[in-house]
Amino acid sequence: MSSTPPAPKSWLTNQSARRPWARLAVAATAALALLGVAAAPAVADGTPTPAASERSKTSFVIGVKQDIDSLNPYVGVVAGAFETYQLMYDYLTTSAARDFAPEPWLAERWETSADGKAWTFHLRKGVKWSDGVDLTAKDVVYTFQRAKDDETANGQYSSYVDNITKITATDDHTVVMEVEKPSPIMLRLAVPILPEHVWSKVSAKDAATFANDKDVVGSGPFQLAEAKKGQFYRFTANKQHFAGAPNIDELIFTVFADDTALAQALRQGEIDMAQDLPAAIAETLVKEPGITVNDAKYYGFNEIGYNLGAATTDGKAIGDGHPALKDKQVRLAIDHAIDRRTLVTKVLNGHGGPATGVIPPIYADLHWNPGSAERAFDLAKANSILDAAGYPKGADGIRAKDGKALKFRLFGRDSSEYSKQTAEYVRSWLKEIGIEATVSIMSEDNLTAVLGKGEFDLFEWGWVVEPDPDFQLSVMTCEQRSYEEDGEIAAGWSDSFYCSEAFDKLYAEQQTMIDPAKRAEKVKEAQKLLYEDVAYSLTYYYNQSEAYRSDRFTGFVPQPSAGGILAFQYGTHSYRNLKPVTAQAGEPDSGSGGMVLWVVGGVVLVLLIGGAVVVLRRRSNADDRE
Repeated sequence: MSSTPPAPKSWLTNQSARRPWARLAVAATAALALLGVAAAPAVADGTPTPAASERSKTSFVIGVKQDIDSLNPYVGVVAGAFETYQLMYDYLTTSAARDFAPEPWLAERWETSADGKAWTFHLRKGVKWSDGVDLTAKDVVYTFQRAKDDETANGQYSSYVDNITKITATDDHTVVMEVEKPSPIMLRLAVPILPEHVWSKVSAKDAATFANDKDVVGSGPFQLAEAKKGQFYRFTANKQHFAGAPNIDELIFTVFADDTALAQALRQGEIDMAQDLPAAIAETLVKEPGITVNDAKYYGFNEIGYNLGAATTDGKAIGDGHPALKDKQVRLAIDHAIDRRTLVTKVLNGHGGPATGVIPPIYADLHWNPGSAERAFDLAKANSILDAAGYPKGADGIRAKDGKALKFRLFGRDSSEYSKQTAEYVRSWLKEIGIEATVSIMSEDNLTAVLGKGEFDLFEWGWVVEPDPDFQLSVMTCEQRSYEEDGEIAAGWSDSFYCSEAFDKLYAEQQTMIDPAKRAEKVKEAQKLLYEDVAYSLTYYYNQSEAYRSDRFTGFVPQPSAGGILAFQYGTHSYRNLKPVTAQAGEPDSGSGGMVLWVVGGVVLVLLIGGAVVVLRRRSNADDRE
């Protein structure tokens, strides 16, 4: 809910971006795309996207649907924001393209004490900030200390730094972090390292409003050159980056108003990649010459969220949520009334799967599945649950208890057609069990504000989940509820206000478990409790549909290596390695190295890329905190 960030819903993400990347798949839009009819490509405000033929540099242009909420790493929570952070700044470690395993980045090596309470990180030498100043251990100490002490920064990165008790620079290239308890997340510290000589001039008071959109000083593989909110974000390659100079000169994110325009821009060569396309539109691009479609596994999920009793961290009730949603039986009935398989089939066009645990199956060792205990779509059972719980239907067919009718507000997001469609399906199913849901569609920014104040009943959104489960689980802890500051309510990462001592205990236990297998069992226990409490009604895991100009660019590095995504990764693998096509005409592109399988009009299309065959899946959605 924002992750994100969110937690960082993603390096993102988080909140693992926070939320996901929106996708749109309206029937009318899909029909137009199938006919090749679309509006002229344009960014959200109607400004034409620069034509590829006009570029004087080697630029790679990605068309996106979700605008960036902030370039300030203490503030932005959507997936696009976290994407920019890892372009502009470096992290101590990164996630391997192969399998998300932690690997060296700014820290070239590390060691931990026998008791697991002291971590020593050895930084690469010779790394410089983009203004020529040396990057040293003092910058790392400053970054983490500020993330602990500054309220705004801590709000973004608390799940990473609160266990750290002391940060010390023993020399210019060595940082020692002492922790209260052993923690497996010390190799997953998704905190961008910031230059002390720049950010020390940004006061704690100004941190929450600092735009960070001009003269940005960073050390990452790309640096911000120009930003026009709602239009585009242009980054130039850092040719002196320690991982090697990127093969392109510029990376540009262009914001589009709708998916039809996005797809048409790719067809016409105005952009080089269309990111996070709805399946219905991606399918229309499969046979387009010079275009490769990648239907990839993804690490996000979507859900119907509940107002479980909005309150601040000190227990003060806030908002105006419907009290009936505090009743687990009401939530259980709603959960039985959601037909996840229909959502996967009708909304995702089959490119995803029903969701259960909050850690997606792409992280196989951590994913929990209820198995035979999975709640089936069953309207009759949903009705019987409400009957037994004392919510009889009135003459108008709407259930009520103690004079309070079951009439709920259901909020969806205007940036995602998937969100709109899901909300309508859920509305219709709830009507069948005597619940009236009034659907309202709003911007993600407005929805974030509404959720933080507890002024909602139900909502549709999703999360992008990081390789380490800690952040995603932290979102559901009591301390991530909203808080009051100077008489104003400020949002935490929690968007449902779930608060359970039993869950908090499981969360705290997994934080200190170094043994991966034992920790995985505890993480699964935590997911099981969320499922049993109906803290969310998860709807689907979705695939990520991307399409790119394979006649112009190659060298993409999928994450994970088997059927993974090519952009918006945990790391900058593709951005640093993609390059212009120089092969002879007719030579196959070695790009993503996968197979794309689509079913269009009853015909199965199999597209071999680079001679490799990869089975497809993908995230059910699109919204991570999208």
